[in-house]
Amino acid sequence: MSTLTMHSPDLTAANIDRLAALFPNCVTESADDKGQLRRAVDFDLLRQELSGAVVEGPVERYTLNWPGKREAIVAANTPVNKTLRPCEAESVDFDTTKNLYIEGDNLEVLKLLQETYLGKVKMIYIDPPYNTGNDFIYFDHFTMGKENYELGIGYRDDDGNIQFRQNNETNPRFHSDWLSMMYPRLKLARDLLSDDGVIFISIDDHEITQLRKICDEVFGEKNFIATIVWEGANKNDAQQIGIAHEYVLTFARNKILVSKDWHIKKEGTEPVLKEVACLRDKFGTDYDSASKHLAEWFKSMKATPSFGLRRFHKIDAIGAYKEDDPTAPGGRRFNLIHPKLGTVIPLRANRGWGFDQGTFNQMVKDNRIVFVSDTSIMVKRYLHEVDYITPPSVMYQPARSASERLEGLMDQDAFDYPKDETILMKLIEMSVPLNPSEPTATSPIILDFFSGSATTAHAVMQLNAADGGNRRFIMVQLPEACDEKSEAFKAGYKNICEIGKERIRRAGRKIKEANATNAPNLDVGFRVFKVDSSNMKDVYYTPDATEQSKLDLFADAIKEDRTAEDLLFQVFLDCGLDLALPIAKEMVEGRTVFVVDQNVLVACFAADIPESLIRALAKRQPLKAVFLDRSFAKDSTKLNVTQIFKQLSPGTEVKTL
Repeated sequence: MSTLTMHSPDLTAANIDRLAALFPNCVTESADDKGQLRRAVDFDLLRQELSGAVVEGPVERYTLNWPGKREAIVAANTPVNKTLRPCEAESVDFDTTKNLYIEGDNLEVLKLLQETYLGKVKMIYIDPPYNTGNDFIYFDHFTMGKENYELGIGYRDDDGNIQFRQNNETNPRFHSDWLSMMYPRLKLARDLLSDDGVIFISIDDHEITQLRKICDEVFGEKNFIATIVWEGANKNDAQQIGIAHEYVLTFARNKILVSKDWHIKKEGTEPVLKEVACLRDKFGTDYDSASKHLAEWFKSMKATPSFGLRRFHKIDAIGAYKEDDPTAPGGRRFNLIHPKLGTVIPLRANRGWGFDQGTFNQMVKDNRIVFVSDTSIMVKRYLHEVDYITPPSVMYQPARSASERLEGLMDQDAFDYPKDETILMKLIEMSVPLNPSEPTATSPIILDFFSGSATTAHAVMQLNAADGGNRRFIMVQLPEACDEKSEAFKAGYKNICEIGKERIRRAGRKIKEANATNAPNLDVGFRVFKVDSSNMKDVYYTPDATEQSKLDLFADAIKEDRTAEDLLFQVFLDCGLDLALPIAKEMVEGRTVFVVDQNVLVACFAADIPESLIRALAKRQPLKAVFLDRSFAKDSTKLNVTQIFKQLSPGTEVKTL
């Protein structure tokens, strides 16, 4: 029976493991400052192994460097003794939802999620601080003690609330601080992406150059997909040039494995298809009348995206269509025979047919050819067959429209410059398309660890309602305090997380009501978790550092204010279990037992566990079983537990904390 580590993975140790697999002779032992032996890398031997490729000293090379880069790399690899504490009161559908909302520093959260979601995230979207000198940025420090550091930079106020500082251009580390903030988060994010996963990063001109360089380093230049331009409204009060765009930098974990068939629904098609369905219900097989009304409807849709599809103004038994020229430069040149007259249909000079004779004959049978005359034909192009397009590199969406919709949803101006959920829906649609061939249990994960007002969560729910998908979201946000002068603060929102959670609640209710018929099982819930110190006292991690005379103070290594649910979810993190797994509570032998996902995990944190309970749980043959170390008064009792499981459920992994 082993003990849970109860902290995030040590990524440095994992890197040494990978290096040892390749060059076992380069991994040795070395004494630390306290004389304790630890594994270390013999870089002299490693250089020898790589002597044909090592670059040393002042030799010129292509590299990206800045003051603080080494510390940023250390920050990504150093484990944290933190946990995620559940908050059921602030959640929606806690017992059934697959979605997560996590409050806390995203660097810590990304580390905590490594064990559970390593290689499982299909898409990441982030909108990090733009480093304009006005936006607050995360400020990581890697050498100073946490309390002294927070006190020194004003990270928390007198009441313990998190505060932020501005990264003004007068700061000599203006770019370096921003790079040091982004680098470890991107390294950890890459590890969470699935092999065919992608990341979209919104950014503006201030840091686009630096961001591209660190993404080239973290993800690999060969995994760059595109830089999307997100065009909004022009600013008439700007000097010299009115900046009307920002960028969305797009990288893959492994570009070779990413689908090459990205597409999005052609804008404006949905209203057209709905109108066509209504007209077909109204006029039945009277397609001439239906087509006439559709043409009139298009005239009323001027200044909308649907008006751009007005050529699809005719209706038949298949749907709305337009008539297209069946020839093209470079097409097939041959004598196309009229199927009824047996005559040759003439072909214009420098043109060719888009099909052969056999395909043409079948298209005639399928009523997909329009005979304009005995010598002229057109082909029907149906809207529902061409309503998807390859995503363009420039996407237009007025910036103000997102603010107006959010203001209407929240009943006040709750958040400055929110991202537009319609644009995010396009990014999700093209990179995480609905896949009917996947099992329904497969729910692609979409992560946003700078979630702000939770636009990404809104977009996921809206798109799932539209296409029947089962995508799930994980939102991560630092609880940045709202300005006391802001409308959000006056409305009762103390921090950004409260705004984000309320937006998901309101948007979820609205989307579910609007799609009660076509998406009755839509998941609009979310489990709330908050980053906190470990549930375990320091003695749990450093028992050797505790004086013998003080051991009685630590007979119980669990902090007094922690609940059984707190312990359960820290076990989730340590065992790599999905934080959204269903949990059932059962009473067994008078003790509360948590049963996770039927048989994945059973856990009992009662103080005194009888042998009969152990036998009852072992008979279930769970994959994992966890108990408190204090539950067993004697070492002999622990040995009995091991033997009981070995006898009744040899495949169960038994652990204590």
